[in-house]
Amino acid sequence: MSSAATDVAQPAESAQSAKAQQAPGPRSTKPASAGAGAPGPSGTNPAPRGPATDYSAFPLVAAKHPWRWVGTAAVALGVVAIAWSLATNPRWEWGVVAQWFTAQSVVNGLLETLKLTAISGLLGFVLGFILALMRLSASPLLLSVSWTFSWIFRSTPLLVQMLLWYNLGYLYEKISLGIPFTDVRFFEVQTTTLISQFAAAVLGLTLNQAAYSAEIIRGGILSVDQGQLEAAAALGIPAWRRSTRIVLPQAMRAILPTAFNEIIGLVKGTSIVYVLAYSELFYTVQVIYNRTQQVLPLLLVATLWYVVITSVLSVFQYYIERHYSKGAVRTLPLTPLQKARKFFATHAVAPNRARSPR
Repeated sequence: MSSAATDVAQPAESAQSAKAQQAPGPRSTKPASAGAGAPGPSGTNPAPRGPATDYSAFPLVAAKHPWRWVGTAAVALGVVAIAWSLATNPRWEWGVVAQWFTAQSVVNGLLETLKLTAISGLLGFVLGFILALMRLSASPLLLSVSWTFSWIFRSTPLLVQMLLWYNLGYLYEKISLGIPFTDVRFFEVQTTTLISQFAAAVLGLTLNQAAYSAEIIRGGILSVDQGQLEAAAALGIPAWRRSTRIVLPQAMRAILPTAFNEIIGLVKGTSIVYVLAYSELFYTVQVIYNRTQQVLPLLLVATLWYVVITSVLSVFQYYIERHYSKGAVRTLPLTPLQKARKFFATHAVAPNRARSPR
């Protein structure tokens, strides 16, 4: 009796399960497990996995940044206030600034500033490169001399160094060239004749720049992985080619940003030469406003010229750094000119497409 009841119940349960599968119902959006569709332990197949939910009709809501807009509004308000003050305050005397900006005396002072920067920067980095190699040398004497040089010239103010070199004639009346510890002299000259205002300025700026450049170059060389040198040496590459083709190109990526900052600082550092009464840009402007009593407009003239020089150097820095970043990035970033061309090309084609008939 019980076996017959069991046989009757099994067809009824199978019919109910078949109706449940055929009945429409809400589809589950939950992802199926990794084992979906595989036979279970009892040998039966699970229910088939439903299609994935389509999210294309869902609206995209941008993230809100209220404090960013507050900060932008505050900065914009400050910029507008400064621009309004520069445009409406008559005490800036923009007419006087325009009058002296391209005056012959100011341009001559600007050329002297550029000359001091070029000579001192070139000699300073050449001497700094030699000092950096001495600092990395295995010779205790070379290492000690390089470290002492950087220590002394980085520890004393540039103004003190300028005055010291200009008054070198007080310590040494004559400067001679000959065989040491003998009376044989090949060349001899009065120190005051040799150390002029220009020579003292170049000497002070060069030695001060060399002390900082040595540390910049040394840090760039040490930034290159030592394993690359070991691998190059194992391949039999000569030491000179290892240094010039492997180490320096990679070290330049670390050297260039700080080196250009030093050059920009050197441009502004030339203004300290006014203590030697050398007619560079700042000293020339100072002489003019002492005569005309137009202090602020003349200082603004010098400021604008320094801004122009540093802006040009910043452009050179961008392109040189971009050149040496070829081995570090897969795709070089677009230059400002390339970005402008891409912008205008994109926005010029779109209206034409909108007006074209379908």
